[in-house]
Amino acid sequence: MGGGISGYGSAILARKKGFGVFLSDARKIADRFRAKLDEWQVPYEEGGHTEERILAASEVIKSPGIPDSAPIVRKVREAGIPVISEMEFAGRYMGRAKCICITGSNGKTTTTSIIYKILRDAGYNVALGGNIGESFAYSVATGNYDWYVLELSSFQLDGMYKFRAHIGVLTNITPDHLDRYDHCFQNYIDAKMRITQNMTSRDWFIYSGDDPVIREQLPKYDLRMRQLPFMAHSAVASGAGDAFLCDGKFTAVAGKHAVEIDTAKLQIKGLHNAYNAMAASLAALAAGVPPTKIRRSLYDFAPVEHRLEPVLEKDGVLWINDSKATNVDSVFYALESMTRPVVWIAGGTDKGNDYTPLKKFAREKVHTLVCMGLDNAKLVREFTGVIPEIISTDSLDAAMKACKAAARPGDVVLLSPACASFDLFHNYEHRGELFKEWVREHA
Repeated sequence: MGGGISGYGSAILARKKGFGVFLSDARKIADRFRAKLDEWQVPYEEGGHTEERILAASEVIKSPGIPDSAPIVRKVREAGIPVISEMEFAGRYMGRAKCICITGSNGKTTTTSIIYKILRDAGYNVALGGNIGESFAYSVATGNYDWYVLELSSFQLDGMYKFRAHIGVLTNITPDHLDRYDHCFQNYIDAKMRITQNMTSRDWFIYSGDDPVIREQLPKYDLRMRQLPFMAHSAVASGAGDAFLCDGKFTAVAGKHAVEIDTAKLQIKGLHNAYNAMAASLAALAAGVPPTKIRRSLYDFAPVEHRLEPVLEKDGVLWINDSKATNVDSVFYALESMTRPVVWIAGGTDKGNDYTPLKKFAREKVHTLVCMGLDNAKLVREFTGVIPEIISTDSLDAAMKACKAAARPGDVVLLSPACASFDLFHNYEHRGELFKEWVREHA
């Protein structure tokens, strides 16, 4: 169910394993996925669901973007048909391969990308999948990998039951996607903590020792795996190892192996990226990568696209694309890292956000807020009296023109929306690409 990257990969794996398979998407399937389905002779439909065919299934693999509240999903569950995720399905056919799974409210894409780069640079036979890279299921169907590095959203974790991470990474837990979790933070927390399910004493669990939500949750679980906390403020005892940031350097220790990293030599800046680097270093050590290779790859790692990505500096104004910042916590780290006066672009589809944590940095650093969305009332209300100038716009072009007019030499224009993109754009990548395109043509 769903014909995006998760759905097409699952359908092809199911086809290869000899199942009778049918793919159904309520919307149009992208040309590149349709071509693959045709190549593998997978029957499919788009633009609607044929309930009779779907309800005849023995199992449904649901793409993570489809909410459980969708009428067709409710009917499937009412019929007693198991609903699983691509990860659960593909995990059955991994063979002896191992997986490193990364989740969290923020930092998971950067952390996943670093881990993948370290393993690939070290010569590992590794595939990248989940929320980024190729479909995990398609990689299992068409490749023969020893390692999979998977970025997992809470939606993907929701559909995982027997799947097990050999190395699990939990970067942090802050409110996000509450619209999909009945506006209950604990429901979202429970989804994130599923990263630990089925792990054994041979496995590794890497988590933020500074995150108060994680610290509060851990005692509720019978965790038998080796634990590796990473920290800059707290002190968490663990016999298996840890990583601790002090005076701009950290030492990561996993078992008998250790690596020291000078964060001043990293291309990715800020405390949030120091956390990401610590988590990635611990995961790589747990996977057996030599410390010298970890250090070399970390220092060589460049920022991830759409995450605090510098686009252009023109007439003294720096334009930064942080379109991937779709929640309050991501924007918190973005504003924290700003060292110049800010023109801030925010807005989109609100996910039940509480903007209170942003107000301190907004008051100190932002002189103009440009709201970009179809409904900006909440943003305007929350930041009136906090930010001197607030401009409401309902299109990218109008927002960008307002930013250009407001920005002064020495300023930064920061696209860091704190919201989903679906009111004006296909996804956050589309929003970021259009932002970059406008900057290059008009800034």
